[in-house]
This record gives sequence, C-alpha cells and structure tokens, in this order.
Amino acid sequence: MKISDTCVDCLLSRVSLECSLCGADAALTEKTGRACRRVIDELRNEPLSHPRVASRIHRRAYDLLKTSDPFDKLKRSGNQQAYGVCRQVRHRLHTFRDYVHAAVIANIFDYGVKGHDVTTDFLSFFSAEIEKDLYIDDTEKILPLCSRVVYLSDNCGEIVFDKLLIQYLKSHGSHVTLAVKESPILNDATMEDALELGLDRIVDHLTSTGGGAEAEIGINLDLIPDDLRQALDQCTIIIAKGMANFESLSDMNDMPPIAYLLAAKCRPVADELGVPVGVKVAKLRMR
Repeated sequence: MKISDTCVDCLLSRVSLECSLCGADAALTEKTGRACRRVIDELRNEPLSHPRVASRIHRRAYDLLKTSDPFDKLKRSGNQQAYGVCRQVRHRLHTFRDYVHAAVIANIFDYGVKGHDVTTDFLSFFSAEIEKDLYIDDTEKILPLCSRVVYLSDNCGEIVFDKLLIQYLKSHGSHVTLAVKESPILNDATMEDALELGLDRIVDHLTSTGGGAEAEIGINLDLIPDDLRQALDQCTIIIAKGMANFESLSDMNDMPPIAYLLAAKCRPVADELGVPVGVKVAKLRMR
C-alpha cells in the first residue's frame, strides 16, 4: 500500500504523540513536525510502501527528540494490562477461531492512529468484542495450512494474546517461527518483549525482521536476516498481525499463503480490504 493524504495526517499526528511522550517543548515539537513533513514531501512520490515511508519519518523524529524508544512506558503498560486480562479470559478460549479472534481483538494496542483510541478498560472491551463475529472469518481455511508457520508479530500488549495463539498452534503440531522487531519502533514488540514472555521456549525459532537499529514497521524483505528468509521459503503460511504487516505484504507477489489478522483501524486499510473501519478480520490470501 502506498501513502495517501489521509496517511500524511495520521503520520504527523503520531509524530506529535512522540513529541508529547518525550516531553518536548513547543519549539522542539514544531521543529520535529516540520522536519518530518519534509521527509513526507521527499518520499511520498517514491515507489515505497506506506510502512517504509512511515519508518523513515519516525526514525527522523526519534533522532531530533534524542530518544530510542518514546513508547517504552506505553509498551510496558500494554503488556501489563494484557497480562491481567489474559488471566481472566483465557478459560473462554477453546477453538482455533477463539484464539485467532482474541489475538485480533488485542490488535487494539496501537497508539497514534488518528481517530483510533486505545481503551483504558481492555477487559470490558475484550468481553464485548469476543461476543461479536469476525467481519471476515477465514479461520477454517487458515488452520489446515498451519503446518509450518512464520508468525509476524505487531504490538506490545497484543503479543500476550499472540502467545496464546502460538501455544494453540504448537499443541496441534505446528512448526512456528516467530519474528519480532530487532530494535524499538512505535510500540511494536521487540526481542526483549518476546524473551520476557518466554516465547523463545515455545516457538521452534525466534528471530527478528532485521534492520538493526533502523528496524522498520511492517516487514521489508530487503532487510530480513537469512534465517527468516529461509523460514519464509519453507513455510506453508505467513500469519501477519496488524495493519503495517498488511500494508507491507499486500503488494508483494510470489509469497506463500498469508493470513492477515488485524483490526481495520483506518480508512485506507479498510478500503484496501473492502471492509468498514473498525471491524476485525482473519483474511486468507492464497499464493
């Protein structure tokens, strides 16, 4: 997916959030906003996906704000809140569809999407959402393809429920490679988060999407490490969590089957999927 005018407004609102999280004064906030606008103007007509443009904007903001992780406190808070809710609701999850649905509901932990608010009462939100249907539900088609899975994670908080889904897959014979971010970007889960959750003891292989200190949101196949490239070559399905992974992969050809698990939190992504804003989907894209 390419960047649109709607995306520009959303990106700049997220830069403003980053300034606020860092306690930037008015002058630094204005300077950062202007610099990031220039990056957008320079890149928006380039043949780059939205996540690649967005990643460069956020890295520019981080540089000016002199921070490596402005979302650190929100990430810790998201994991803590998700942990508490997970303990209270996991008894309600039994089927593959249940675990997928729960993992998609947890995609709510996404800060800075214009018009989307992260709930402060995730338990009530989860309890209401689990009673609804997925707007697109391809889970019956997805499960038979899950013999060798590459699982592309998304946000902190959300990754707590990804763990439950991965445990379900492992208990039903799946080989799972999990890829997280190599370094902090937005509130995406990193290797540190995966290790704290003990995911290295559950999955068959834990890796990153690469990029070193310049790790990008979504996935950039030019940056991935060799072990992830090999896993993608051998897998029977990619489970891609969240909007950035969808935006990264939607224009790529010659890929294995992909299960997009996400909440469509913005108009451009919803339009690309052909769904209303705010709905939750488990959509299978075949090769």
